[in-house]
Amino acid sequence: MATDQEQAGDCPDDVESLEEEEIGQEISKHIENFPNVYAALQQQRNAEMLALLPPAVKRRIKALKKIQLETTHIEAKFFKEVHDLECKYHKLYVPFYEKRNTIVNGQYEPNDDESQWPSDDEVDLPEAVKEKIKIEDTKETEIKDEKGIPEFWLTIFRNVCLLSEMVQPHDVPILKHLTDIKTICKEEPMNFILEFHFSPNEYFTNTILTKEYEMKCAPEEDDPFSFEGPEIFKCTGCVINWNKGKNVTVKTVKKKQKHKSRGVIRTVTKTIQNDSFFNFFSPPTIPEDTKEEDLDEDLRNLLTTDFEIGHYIRERIVPRAVLFFTGEGCEDEDDFEEEEEEEDDEEDDGESDDNKETGGKGNKDQQNCKQQ
Repeated sequence: MATDQEQAGDCPDDVESLEEEEIGQEISKHIENFPNVYAALQQQRNAEMLALLPPAVKRRIKALKKIQLETTHIEAKFFKEVHDLECKYHKLYVPFYEKRNTIVNGQYEPNDDESQWPSDDEVDLPEAVKEKIKIEDTKETEIKDEKGIPEFWLTIFRNVCLLSEMVQPHDVPILKHLTDIKTICKEEPMNFILEFHFSPNEYFTNTILTKEYEMKCAPEEDDPFSFEGPEIFKCTGCVINWNKGKNVTVKTVKKKQKHKSRGVIRTVTKTIQNDSFFNFFSPPTIPEDTKEEDLDEDLRNLLTTDFEIGHYIRERIVPRAVLFFTGEGCEDEDDFEEEEEEEDDEEDDGESDDNKETGGKGNKDQQNCKQQ
């Protein structure tokens, strides 16, 4: 005969399963909070150690901190001069970027001398691909209407994981009109602007979409020793003048609503945000006096990702566009990622003798497509 507990549907196994799940969730929370707890304990331990030092030693430590502050201000000056130097050399790069643009968009045809470059290795290509290459070469001699390099920047977007994750299918027809990405570097105030140039299209009337990143290069008054160099602290997008019915950043959703008393059903149409690369030009706005620690975690992560994308486009994509078009730029960075993974494995299993001698491989300043 079934007990009252069983009749009520409260199976003991279910209770035990739920308890285990709750315990697992609690353990996960503790594990997630462990680094913060450990850091807090370490900070408390250090504070207690410093409090127990003799007064004379405390005075000397304060003197050292004043010295440290002076060196931090010198470091900030150094980074400022580095930025000014980057701006100076950027002006030297611009003519080459402009020439690249004329070739990509078919405004200039390079001569034989300008096109001298070792041919790509086609030895390992399948026979079917080689045959296709021959057919395409024959077509090229017959058809001379194709100009420039079709879909140059769209191909780069597809090859770079950081950008391809942002691109939705409805963005592709628009990005086919992207003709160039330019960088404007400013010394004072310290910032840079990304310009996305578009050919006339049916989607919006803008010919240029901009994204400006503001940087700061000075130690914080309340936490000067956290300074590590220039950092982006703000970004500003632009207004996209969408043609009617062509705005891919929004979508309409229809919802049915029932009246509580009369039971009448009506259909309401709402406009909500749609996933799109072009949301990149509408970053969230933050009040001027808001401190980083006061930001919502999701908003902070969103801004951090936005800053990383802007920095990556400026530092990697624009200067090495052709290598990302061919995929070579991504291959180089994939190789770097594999080296990092190998190093992690060695650390887990114990460092090898070779790794101890060389101090490990990799360069922290490099970034790769997959990590982004």
